[in-house]
Amino acid sequence: MTSHDAPQDPRTAQTTDEFPEQEQQQPGLETEMTPTPDHGEESYVGHGRLAGRRALITGGDSGIGRAVAIAFAREGADVAIASLPEENEDAEKTVALVRDAGVRAASFGGDVRDEGFAEKIVADTVAEFGGIDILVLNAAYQRDRESLAELETAEFDRTFRTNLYGMLFSARAAMAHLDAGSAIIVTSSIQAFDPSPGLLDYAMTKAAQVAFVRAMAQDLGPRGIRVNAVAPGPIWTPLIPATDFDEDKLTTFGSDTPLGRAGQPAELAGMYVYLASDEASYVSGGVFPVTGGRAL
Repeated sequence: MTSHDAPQDPRTAQTTDEFPEQEQQQPGLETEMTPTPDHGEESYVGHGRLAGRRALITGGDSGIGRAVAIAFAREGADVAIASLPEENEDAEKTVALVRDAGVRAASFGGDVRDEGFAEKIVADTVAEFGGIDILVLNAAYQRDRESLAELETAEFDRTFRTNLYGMLFSARAAMAHLDAGSAIIVTSSIQAFDPSPGLLDYAMTKAAQVAFVRAMAQDLGPRGIRVNAVAPGPIWTPLIPATDFDEDKLTTFGSDTPLGRAGQPAELAGMYVYLASDEASYVSGGVFPVTGGRAL
């Protein structure tokens, strides 16, 4: 008989402890979180699946964006990230992790709500790497609201301009640079399908992203460009302590999933690698859940 490693129990693959009470101002920083999220720094092993590719990841400084940057780099891709200037410390850590994988890295600081910046990061990636093959539209903003009556117009605008306008600006700028075999991946959310009243404006943008993905997959398919979305469930990222959840919702975050815990950014990285790679050559227009068992 040959020996083999037992499969890991997904219920205990990551911490199942309650999260300690904590609060941050937007945009939220990984350096101020307890516990520190797992981005795959110690666990992700690459196999050359993206060798020679060139990627741009918005919101790439921490959370899901950092996990994807690490995975892409270890799979052989050059990686550029975009993030807010306030997130520079987190961005520098991500850049160092990308370079440690032996590939090229670039970091751009600014706000994707600014049309000029959201478009320029595409041109800057092309200038740095000689082209772009993978565009990950991941930057996001959310706040928990007591009711619609408390949703200020300025906050509604901020959510929509970050999650939708910024996505559209960067995607539109990339159109002239993407060739057959390229991939666009959008970070949507389970909120697109199972919206929480307190995250109304965020959920609205995530549902619109699904429409964007399905329409663009039809539009770009004839050019050989694939467009997909990942729909995370409760994932422990800096966005969570900065969302202004009440104490109970924060400390028990993710415990209502069938697997009984929150996910870690590292647990999404493989999905992004798959969707960016040639292994997904016949996959476009899809929305892929990573939700701990919650149905879309």
